[in-house]
Amino acid sequence: MIESFYGFAALLLLAFLRVPLAFAMGIVGFVGFYYLTGNWSAAEAMAARRVVDTGMDYGLSVIPLFILMGNFVSHAGLSDALFRASNGFLGHRKGGQAMATIVACGGFSAICGSSLATAATMGRVAMPQMRKYGYKDSLAAASIAAGGTLGILIPPSVMLVIYGILTETSIRELFAAGFIPGMLGIVMYLAAVKWVLWRDPAAGPAGERVPWPERMAALKSVGSTLALFVLVIGGIYLGVFTPTEAAGIGAMGAFVIALMRRALTPRVLMNVLMDTVRTTAMLFAVVLTALIFANFINRAGLPGDLLQIVNGLDVAPFVVILVILAIYVLLGCVFESMSMLLLTVPVFFPVVAGLGYDLVWFGILVVIVIEISLITPPVGMNVFVLRAVLPDVSTGTIFRGVTPFWVAGTARALLVLVFPGIVLFLPQLLY
Repeated sequence: MIESFYGFAALLLLAFLRVPLAFAMGIVGFVGFYYLTGNWSAAEAMAARRVVDTGMDYGLSVIPLFILMGNFVSHAGLSDALFRASNGFLGHRKGGQAMATIVACGGFSAICGSSLATAATMGRVAMPQMRKYGYKDSLAAASIAAGGTLGILIPPSVMLVIYGILTETSIRELFAAGFIPGMLGIVMYLAAVKWVLWRDPAAGPAGERVPWPERMAALKSVGSTLALFVLVIGGIYLGVFTPTEAAGIGAMGAFVIALMRRALTPRVLMNVLMDTVRTTAMLFAVVLTALIFANFINRAGLPGDLLQIVNGLDVAPFVVILVILAIYVLLGCVFESMSMLLLTVPVFFPVVAGLGYDLVWFGILVVIVIEISLITPPVGMNVFVLRAVLPDVSTGTIFRGVTPFWVAGTARALLVLVFPGIVLFLPQLLY
C-alpha cells in the first residue's frame, strides 16, 4: 500500500508544478506500474491495452454524442429562451429573477451537462436583468453560481456516465437515480433564495408582471427542447433505447432544433463540431490516464488494503461514508470536479461496495458533494468562472452570497445520505 501513497504524493507534486493532470496521472500510473512489476514491457502492454480497450468501448461513444447535443442546444440560444420562460412565471415575485435563474440553470444544464458552461452562459444572460431591477450582486451572482452546479447531476450527465464506466454501474440506473435529487436541488436552492430575502428583503426586488400571452409564448419557445429532454430521458428510463442510442437521438434532435431556430450557419456548425472534438479529446485524455493510474493503485493493492483497515476499525460503516464525503469536500478546495471523480472513485468504490452499500446511491451522493465543492472556497470553480464573466463582481462578494446555497446543498447531501430511497426509488421501478 505504501507504493500507492508514494504515487499520490508524486501526483500532487506534479500538480503543484503545474503539469496538466492528464499527463501527471499517466506518468505516475505508468512509472508506478513499472516499479511494481520491474518490467517496462509489462507497463507498456498495460498502457497500450488500456488505451485500445477504452478507445474501442462502444459505451464511451455516449460522451461525444451528449457533448454534441449540448453544444447544438447552447448555440441555438436556449439559455435566453429558458430564462425568459422561467422569468415570465417567477420574475414578478420578490427574488423571482434569482429563482428564475436557478430554474433556467436547471433546464439548461440538463441539456448542456456542464456546470462551468452553465454558469458562464447564464452569467451573461441573467446578470444584466437582475441588475436592471436592483438586485444585490451577492444574491444575483450566487444564484447563477449555485444554479450552474446542477449541470453535473440532472441527466443526461457526462459525470454520471464516467462514474458508471469506472464502477461498471448501469448508466440507465444512474440517470434514473439522478432525477429526483436534481429536482430536489432546484427546490432547495429556491428555498435558499427565500431565506436570503427573509434576511434582507432589499436583496431581490420584485420585477414586472408578464402578461399571460407573453408567458405562454415564452413557454412555447422552449417546448421543443423540453420535448427532446423527455424523449431522451424517458426513452432511457422506459428501456426503449440504450443511453448510447439516446445520445445519438438527442444529438440529432438538438441539431434539428438549432436548424428550426435558424441558429446554424456554416461557421456556427464548424464551431459546434470543433468544440465537441476539443472537449471530447480532453475528457478522453483524462479518462485514459485516470484508468492507467487506477491500474497502478489496484496493482499496489490500495483498495483492498483500505477495505481491510476499515473492517478492522471499530466504527460503523456510516462513519466511513462520512469520512469519504469529508475527503471529497476537502479535495474540492484543490481539484476540479472531473479530476476529483477520476482520481478517487477507483480507490473508494471497492471500499463502499465491500461495506455493502449500493453503488448507484454512492455515485449520486458523490456527485452531489462534488456539486457542493464547485462553490466551496478557496477554489470553487463555478465562482471563478463567474468571476471571469463578471469582472466587476469581486470573488469575496460571490462567496459571501453563495453561503446559503452551500448550506442548502449540504442539507440535500445529508438527506440523500440518511434517506437512500430518495435516490433509489426510480431505479427500483425499472425492474
